[in-house]
Amino acid sequence: MNYEIDTIIFDLGGVLVDWKPEYVYRKVFNGDEEKVQWFLNTICTPEWNIEQDGGRSIEEGVRLKIAEFPKYEDLIRLFYNEWEHMFSGPIIQNVELFKKLKISKKYKIYALTNWSAEKWELAIELFPFFNNFDGIVVSGQEKTRKPNPEIYKILINRYKITPENAIFIDDNKENIIAAENIGLKGIHYKNPTQLLSTLNTFQIEF
Repeated sequence: MNYEIDTIIFDLGGVLVDWKPEYVYRKVFNGDEEKVQWFLNTICTPEWNIEQDGGRSIEEGVRLKIAEFPKYEDLIRLFYNEWEHMFSGPIIQNVELFKKLKISKKYKIYALTNWSAEKWELAIELFPFFNNFDGIVVSGQEKTRKPNPEIYKILINRYKITPENAIFIDDNKENIIAAENIGLKGIHYKNPTQLLSTLNTFQIEF
């Protein structure tokens, strides 16, 4: 059966805004990329950060990490103290695409994001266009995160989304697989050109 797309769901970090801890730690390590990658793969790892996105407090996350690596306390604290400087800004082509979809009024446009609840208010200050979604589910506020099935169900139930009629865009393949497992159509985002091309295969109108 063919379903008509009426809903488009965006991830935020990596799709609509460019966020990388490297932007802060390259300055700390004077551009030594080997040290930057060592620190972010050994100390302040993605696995650690995502627990804050899933609802653990930043204070608790930082405390646990300092207990594990006490000699790096200052650099660990820097992660959330300098968090807003980890953005290079919006991914312009994709934000323009988002705006065109909103203007067309042919689709409901939502966001589903792994994001610390404690940083969400600042996120909206940095990127006011986040206010323009028809709805947003923020992992830290829900105490669960992608790719856990629960967070997709929260989005679907809260906004009465028919999964077969919805496209979900995320730069993390694991998150796409989880979305497809509950019936959403997934686009594994790689770059703006690929995103536009893939949306065209779904006959999305702007």
